[in-house]
Amino acid sequence: MTALANNAVIGVIGAGTMGAGIAQVAAAAGHQVLLYDVQAGAAEKAIASTTKGLVKLVTRGKYQQAQCDDIVSRLNACTHLADLAPAALIIEVIVENLGIKQQVFNELEGICSPATIFATNTSSISVTSIGATLQKPERLVGMHFFNPAQIMKLVEVISGVATAPEIAQTIYDTALAWGKKPVLAKSTPGFIVNRVARPFYAEGLRVLEEGAADVFTIDTVIRSCAGFRMGPFELMDLIGHDVNYAVTCSVFDSYFKDPRFLPSLTQQELVNAGYLGRKSGRGFYRYDQQAPEQSLVVAEQQIAPKCLVVNGDLGIASPLLAIAEQLGLKVEYRECHSDDILADSLEVDGVVIALTQGTTATQSSFESEHNDLVLFDLSIDYQQSPYLVLTKSDQCSQAALNKAIGFFQALNKAVIIIDDIAGMIAMRTVCMLINEAADTVNQQVCSIEGVDMAMQYGVNYPQGPLVWADQIGMAQVVNVLFALEDHYGQGRYRSSPLLLRKLYSQQNFYGNKNA
Repeated sequence: MTALANNAVIGVIGAGTMGAGIAQVAAAAGHQVLLYDVQAGAAEKAIASTTKGLVKLVTRGKYQQAQCDDIVSRLNACTHLADLAPAALIIEVIVENLGIKQQVFNELEGICSPATIFATNTSSISVTSIGATLQKPERLVGMHFFNPAQIMKLVEVISGVATAPEIAQTIYDTALAWGKKPVLAKSTPGFIVNRVARPFYAEGLRVLEEGAADVFTIDTVIRSCAGFRMGPFELMDLIGHDVNYAVTCSVFDSYFKDPRFLPSLTQQELVNAGYLGRKSGRGFYRYDQQAPEQSLVVAEQQIAPKCLVVNGDLGIASPLLAIAEQLGLKVEYRECHSDDILADSLEVDGVVIALTQGTTATQSSFESEHNDLVLFDLSIDYQQSPYLVLTKSDQCSQAALNKAIGFFQALNKAVIIIDDIAGMIAMRTVCMLINEAADTVNQQVCSIEGVDMAMQYGVNYPQGPLVWADQIGMAQVVNVLFALEDHYGQGRYRSSPLLLRKLYSQQNFYGNKNA
């Protein structure tokens, strides 16, 4: 089977924001669309709202009037479920309740042709469970769009245990024909995106709970250094803490309380208080007129050093050396033995500066027997990022920290100082996202390319987590995870078997040998 032909009728059940968006996508692709909602008049209101939105796009020059008219002409409101009988594909977009979804599809089996494909837009319920009561569960597939459906590119095509492979392929091809970025996946808790994204929130919450940095600082670091469009706290406020917390709890429960998905007491308290984010006027931030203005604290200006010593290879942080040389700073390179605990580091006037390896600076200082030790955090682009994040060991003097600050300020970086925490902010977050993405592939939920595409097009990550793994290096990622697991003594940070396999075989995810 291939993509459904343009003359195939598409049915959509549920005329809320998501259902209306999916109906618009199908109509824009040339299909006649039958939109049904159990609430009288809801389908007509949804079509009117879609029309109004398209008119706005016409006035902005995004659409021609004829295009707008064509799309609207293909949207048809239905008053009864039986009106969906002509549909070749019916997409269910209703309340997240297993029993109600099963009831709707059971009714549709008595209404529609045996060739009709049933799709569910569920984001959290097992596709296998939804189809379990059907006479032909092989024709049910997950077709999970992301909000707003008419804008977001990703569609997760989810196969339950009984889903026929040719049905999943048809939905994949159809989504592709509709201009989407489909990804094939197996029905498991959270599918791809809602599973892999958990550490993005969880690590930010843990950094906050341990007092290493405040909400605004963490969000700034994740945006400016790690390259995400939003930080974890502003994104949780946007999603709504009731929704985000419920998804985390669902994934945690569904994976039999695996500590990797442990919910946060801090977020639970926000939900208990009714501080749900933007929609309630308050979450981690306030959204009323009395909301305090947020400001980032950066280090005061310090004296720039005249030279620096490079011990070994800085790996992903090497662009910092290019900046130093371009700015005329004297750089001396020294070879280091790989077993030297201070290998792959910088020295400025006796101060050792190194990229975080997942331990605290205090532990690294103790193990290296070097008091004046400063760690810096990961950045997606050391040349372009305006900020650089530092932390010092408890043994390190303020004077030594000031020398490190002066060095990075000489590279035209504003320096953010955080308290000493294992893995810092960006490094621990990115490594945990990589780990979860790798485990999703390892458990046969989706392909390497699929998980990267899902995270880029479903939640706008700056790049795929496994592309990032290749750039950082498997050894660095695994070292950080090992250090975090040792530091916290929790299975939450255990390394995916696939990451370990790549490390020991010296292979990257995308085929090139890992030096």
